[in-house]
Amino acid sequence: MKIHKGDIFLFLTFFFFGFSLLLYFFQTLFPGQVINKKTSRHWQVESIDTMKYSRDLARQYLTDNGAQLEINKQMSEIARTGANYVAIDTPYDSEFLPVLKMWVASARAHGLHVWFRGNFSGWEGWFGYPKINEQTHIEKIKQFILANKNLFANGDIFTSCPECENGIKLQYGNPVAVRSYRTFLITEYKTTKDAFAAIGKQVTSNYFSMNADVARAVMNKSTTQALGGVVVIDHYVQTPEELASDVASIAKQSGGEIVLGEFGAPIPNINGTMTQEQQKAWLQKSLQLLVGIKALIGVNYWDDLGGSTALWRNDGSPKPAVSVLTNYYQNKL
Repeated sequence: MKIHKGDIFLFLTFFFFGFSLLLYFFQTLFPGQVINKKTSRHWQVESIDTMKYSRDLARQYLTDNGAQLEINKQMSEIARTGANYVAIDTPYDSEFLPVLKMWVASARAHGLHVWFRGNFSGWEGWFGYPKINEQTHIEKIKQFILANKNLFANGDIFTSCPECENGIKLQYGNPVAVRSYRTFLITEYKTTKDAFAAIGKQVTSNYFSMNADVARAVMNKSTTQALGGVVVIDHYVQTPEELASDVASIAKQSGGEIVLGEFGAPIPNINGTMTQEQQKAWLQKSLQLLVGIKALIGVNYWDDLGGSTALWRNDGSPKPAVSVLTNYYQNKL
């Protein structure tokens, strides 16, 4: 049978059209499968944190008629940087669920994946809640996930217990305490994995952020492997060189990939005071060094508004550092 050039052209046209349509539906149904490819970003996760508002003002926002407007403004500015995630720190207690849903809905509306970085208030005693222990925390986390299927989307990240060591005042120089803590983290990870599988959502749940000193004590190679090969550190240091060096050394020690769960400047008792131009220069140098570390797969700048490290001024106008983060998040370099 003779094949004409026109037939080949028609076949190729339909083939590429069909492939494009299939890819579109795949991205729509499984966004988490696409964003994890490092084809167009420096890091798989490029996030900005909202803690000073999403957690610290959670109870106030329950009765604040202007809360949704403020949330939308922050989400708009974060999305404009090119971030693909926003970190939301609202507690998981039922009291705060209406506020958490406001933040999540706004993130979705602005095209952002959500990195849940809240906790149950009783773990550290936030908002006057009574303390809870490890077993209670595990059970409550499981029930929270199962009861809130519609809160989550494929591609989200769920941290069940950020800086979990604070809730039990971990003595990381005590080998017995460290072994017990490792067991707790691994059990909680399995619980969250099983819960997300039960609700049919592809959500990453092994991002247990911790202080760098805790990571050095806890995250040996076997523990890192049991937690999916990822170590998340919340790390504030004086110089960009120290930040990059610590990320590289923890990656080597743990054998895992690294995510910066929190970083930023200035922290007054670490960096002293900085002008806004000095903050910009600190961030520029930090990102320049970090982008060369292959083991680093995610960064979450802390925070957007309200703290000493804030990227935006209290009136909502951007500081010079915003342009630096935007250049890296939009891969303009």
